[in-house]
Amino acid sequence: MTRRTISDEDGAIYEFTPDLEAIETVESDTELTIETRDSLDGAVQSDDDVIENVPDEVNAATGPIAVDGAEPGDVLAVQIEAIRLAENRGRVVTIDEFGLLDGFDEIEAPRTRTTPVVDGDEPTGDDDELLEDAESTIRFGDLEVPVDPVIGTIGVAPAGDSYTTLVPHDHGGNLDTTDVTAGNTVYFPVFQDGAMLAMGDCKAAMADGEMCGTGAEIATEIDVTLEVIDDPATAIERPLIETADAWKTVASAQTLEEACQLANLDLIELLSVAHGFDPTEAYMFSSLVGGLEISQVVDPLVTVRNAIPKTYLSTPF
Repeated sequence: MTRRTISDEDGAIYEFTPDLEAIETVESDTELTIETRDSLDGAVQSDDDVIENVPDEVNAATGPIAVDGAEPGDVLAVQIEAIRLAENRGRVVTIDEFGLLDGFDEIEAPRTRTTPVVDGDEPTGDDDELLEDAESTIRFGDLEVPVDPVIGTIGVAPAGDSYTTLVPHDHGGNLDTTDVTAGNTVYFPVFQDGAMLAMGDCKAAMADGEMCGTGAEIATEIDVTLEVIDDPATAIERPLIETADAWKTVASAQTLEEACQLANLDLIELLSVAHGFDPTEAYMFSSLVGGLEISQVVDPLVTVRNAIPKTYLSTPF
């Protein structure tokens, strides 16, 4: 099957709404390459370029892409096969009134640190050179950090309310989750016909929490395969991530405690269906084998995930 390419130049959104109009329609099981721009739309190219305030339009998400046959109640599986860097630098920024330590006297905002991409011992060349070499790094001053690309914003059309691409919610959106990376599959509940998938806001590297408000923001090319799961054995209300050895429920809410509760409730539902547990038994078992992880604590809502090894949970679908 020939892999199709969809570019941010074909279309990109800054808001997930229930009535999105697709720039492309594809069949289930289609292989795509999706081109994304950096989250700051190219506004930062050197350490002298700073972002005073969070832009009204940020985190451009390439799409939306309709998947033929996807209907409310279905699940859309997005298998992430590869993420290649599409430019030779990332950028890490602080922005006033944004980030975990916003308002602390010792933290300067706005400020920028560009992060050149290094392949081996040498900086990479022009932006036409795409990188997915496991030995590539980004340079932060004299230090080097391994390139480990992450998709920051990825989601589908929501059920009712609209959300900017800065906000995470049940539809996905600005999840800023390190497990949204090559080799993993992200499952989304379908709320609208066609699902209307969009993604962008990638990082060359990012830590759990995304403390200063960004990773190393960078343009990318992403290889994915999309599959519609109709009549799923287990319904999901929020994103679910499959890694090589675990299933991870993902939830966003106003507070960290609320997000943890939602992620735990979602995990309890999966365990109940898989093992015939009642809710209390599933709750008890999750306390033995689950594992809460922070995704990000800087967006308008915070995001967490609850991981359970595949030893205790086979495929929910």
